[in-house]
Amino acid sequence: MSSILDRIVKQTRSDLHRRKRRLSLRSLESMECFEGERRGFRNALARTPLSVIAEVKRASPSRGLIRKSFDALKIADSYINGGASALSVLTDKPFFKGDLLYLEKISKNFDIPLLQKDFIIDPYQITEARAYGADAVLLIVSITEGHQLDELLNAAAENGLDALVECYSREEVDRLNWDDVPLFGVNNRDLRSFEVDLHRGVELLQLSPPETVKVSESGLAGPADLVFLAENGIDAALIGEHFMSRPDPGHALAEMLEGLNTAKNTEVKESGKEDAHTGR
Repeated sequence: MSSILDRIVKQTRSDLHRRKRRLSLRSLESMECFEGERRGFRNALARTPLSVIAEVKRASPSRGLIRKSFDALKIADSYINGGASALSVLTDKPFFKGDLLYLEKISKNFDIPLLQKDFIIDPYQITEARAYGADAVLLIVSITEGHQLDELLNAAAENGLDALVECYSREEVDRLNWDDVPLFGVNNRDLRSFEVDLHRGVELLQLSPPETVKVSESGLAGPADLVFLAENGIDAALIGEHFMSRPDPGHALAEMLEGLNTAKNTEVKESGKEDAHTGR
């Protein structure tokens, strides 16, 4: 029996044939957003000890419709006001009810780095991502084979896009050439079983070199999760469903960041008390 991930990739491959007939590479390269300067997705994540990539996400295969009232621009604005370092925009239509037009609209209206979140299997999709305003693309190792990942990484570099390379297992991590992976992500939710394991995710992220930007993805639901990531040297968290299920996604983000800062301040105070007690 095929997994949901297998079905997504099969559908993506079928949809690509239609998209290529509708818009050629030359047509994509003539679009307004293609010519725009990229906003530095990786650099944005390196500016704070723990950055949050807030996700514009309407639905998912596991939860169905997450947000009935959906306005991509209002959500993006809310996230920016809530303290997001970057945004992730779901563009897969059949399974996540996303749209490339959401990406384009946000790119044209806001000056914040954007990650296109989709199931990329063809260099055409990377040119497409740039044409619709992305600054970075997600590359999922488990849906590539042979030299396909190298081909996609090269396409991202040629298009001036950062690539967030996502793994699920130690076997996939062992396939990576770290010289080509400045942004490394681990999805805490296995897209084959949909089980979430934050500790497994952190253990895999810690296998990367110190200079690699480490991104924990999915299944994060509160300040305690962010504290755990920060304590384990993780650079960024990608969060979608927790925010999108709240009335005001940006307010939910601000609350989570406030909880993280409160925990940090408490830790500093307790450390100071301990130093005073021990005379250090």
